[in-house]
Amino acid sequence: MTIQELLKNNAGTIVDVRTVGEYQGGHVAGSVNIPVNELLQRIDELQELKQPLILCCASGGRSAMATHILKEQDFTCVDGGSWLSVNYLLSKTVETV
Repeated sequence: MTIQELLKNNAGTIVDVRTVGEYQGGHVAGSVNIPVNELLQRIDELQELKQPLILCCASGGRSAMATHILKEQDFTCVDGGSWLSVNYLLSKTVETV
């Protein structure tokens, strides 16, 4: 499934892996903020989230790193890239419903 299909079907959870400060400056509504450097310490919290995890950050670098880290931990996840892109795709799915 593409990221747009996941969002349209309300499948999974959007996880923003930016810092708390960046997240507070703007984020996808309904997303969860777990900074990339805290992922391994917060595995229990991540396991409680609906998968697949749709990972996003500022430009895509940290979300790619987070995707790699979490796939090694057997999570079902996809790299959503920039949170602005995920937000745009989410807004398009709302418009077409």
